[in-house]
Amino acid sequence: MTLFRDWTLVQQRSAQVGRWTSLHGSLATWVLGLVLLAPLPLARVQAAVEGPPRVDSQAVLELEIPAQELAQALERFSRLTGMAVLVDQELARGRRSVGIKGHYSAREGLSRLLAGTGLVARYARSDAFTLQVPQASVPVVPQGVSSARATRLNSSYASAVQQAVERSLCASRLTRPGAFRALLQLWIGADGTVQHSRLVSSTGDLQRDEALVQRLAATRVERPAPSSLRQPLTLLLIPDTTGKRMDCKEWEGASGV
Repeated sequence: MTLFRDWTLVQQRSAQVGRWTSLHGSLATWVLGLVLLAPLPLARVQAAVEGPPRVDSQAVLELEIPAQELAQALERFSRLTGMAVLVDQELARGRRSVGIKGHYSAREGLSRLLAGTGLVARYARSDAFTLQVPQASVPVVPQGVSSARATRLNSSYASAVQQAVERSLCASRLTRPGAFRALLQLWIGADGTVQHSRLVSSTGDLQRDEALVQRLAATRVERPAPSSLRQPLTLLLIPDTTGKRMDCKEWEGASGV
C-alpha cells in the first residue's frame, strides 16, 4: 500500500523509518503512531497530532497533471490538492491516467483523473480516499428464464452495446473505429449509461486514448441490461484490414471532426 499526503512532516518521518506506515483505523491514528517513533519538540508534536487543516474538496483549484503512470499521477494530485491517497500498488500497477488541465474541485479533478483506469474513489472523509474496482453486478437469472433464453438476451444486449459505442466513437474522427486497436472494459448502470470505463491497452496515441475515455463517458445504451449480464463488459476494437475508418454516416449526430 502506498500513502500519498501533501504534508512535509509526515513524509519526512516516514522516510526515516524506511517505508510508509499502514493506515490503522483513521488517518489521525496513523499520524499519531508515526509521530511516536522519535521525540519531537512539543509544539511540533501537537501540530502533527492535530493534523493539517481539512481540505475543502469542493474548492476550485487549478490542476495540471499530464498523462502518466497512475501512481505518479496520484502523487502529483495529492501534492496539488492536499488530499490523502491510500492506494494498493498492485491495484495501480500497469494503469495509466489521462491528462487533466483546468480549474476543478478536488473531487471533480480526481474523477477526471481516474477516467479510463477502471478504478473509482471511495472517500474515508472529505480529504482522504482509497481506490477500488467498481462493484460488478452479480449475474442472477430470474425464475422461469432458461439459460438458453438468458444467452439470447445477453447476445441481443451485446449488439445494443456495440451500436451505442460505435455511435459514440463516430462523433469524433480521432476515435472513429477502424484505424486502431484498443481493449476496453465498461461498467454500465441500470439506466444504460457507462458509469466507469477502463482502457486496458493503449491505442498507441495518448491523445486518442484520452478522447476514447471522454467519448465512452458520454455513451448510453438504449435498452436495459438483462439481469444475467456479467460486468465489466470487455470490448476489443480492431483496425480494418484496409486501414480505413468506419463509415459513420448512418449515425445521426456524428460530427466527423
